[in-house]
Amino acid sequence: MLDWTTIDTVLLDMDGTLLDLRYDNHFWNEQLHLHYARVHQTSAEDAAARLQTEFAKVAGTLNWYCLEYWQQRLQLPIRELKRETTDLIRLRPDTKAFLGELKNAGKQVALITNAHPDALALKNEITNLATLCPTQFSTHEFGYCKEYQELWSALHQRFPFDPERTLFIDDGEHILDSARSFGIRYTVGIINPDSGQPQKQFSRHPAISNFRELALG
Repeated sequence: MLDWTTIDTVLLDMDGTLLDLRYDNHFWNEQLHLHYARVHQTSAEDAAARLQTEFAKVAGTLNWYCLEYWQQRLQLPIRELKRETTDLIRLRPDTKAFLGELKNAGKQVALITNAHPDALALKNEITNLATLCPTQFSTHEFGYCKEYQELWSALHQRFPFDPERTLFIDDGEHILDSARSFGIRYTVGIINPDSGQPQKQFSRHPAISNFRELALG
C-alpha cells in the first residue's frame, strides 16, 4: 500500500487508532447517559436525547473534546466519572509492534489527538503509550482541533514535517479530509476503531484493520 522510502514522518491519532475506542464510546454514549439521568432526575431515554442535542451543537469544534466545557455544561464531575471505567482503556493489539517498527526504521513519529490534555494524561497513566510514542500533542495546545486548517499550520510550525513525505492515520474520514487539504500526501483510515462495534467504511481514503497491512519490511 505504501512506499516507505517516500515517508519520513508518521502522524498518528490516539483514540480509535493507537487505542481501542471502546472506552470513549462507552463513556460518552452509555456511562454518561446514566449519570446524567440520575443527577438530573430524568429517564435514561430522555438523558440520551438531551445529550445528543448538546453534542450536536458543538460537533467538529474543540468544545466537543473539552472536559471543562462538558463539566460546566452538564454539571457533572466529568474527570472523576472517566476514572470509573479505566479498565476499558487499552492499546490496540497491533499498536506496540507498529510503533516499534517505525522507531527501528528511523521515522519521525508524533501522536496528534483532539483529546483534552487531561484525557491524554489519563490514557498515558493507564497504558505505556507515552513510552512507545514520546512525542505527543493535544490539539487543545493550539486552540483548534484537527478539523481545522489552522491546527495543521500550527502543528507544522511546532513540529516541522514535509507534508509530501508524511503519513497520517486516523479513524475519522472527515479528519483525514482535513489533513489531505493541508497537503499531507498519505492518509489512511482505521475501519475497526472500536473492538465492540462493526467495522466502518471509508470512501475517500485507503483504510486498514491492522497495522500489519502497512508493514515496513
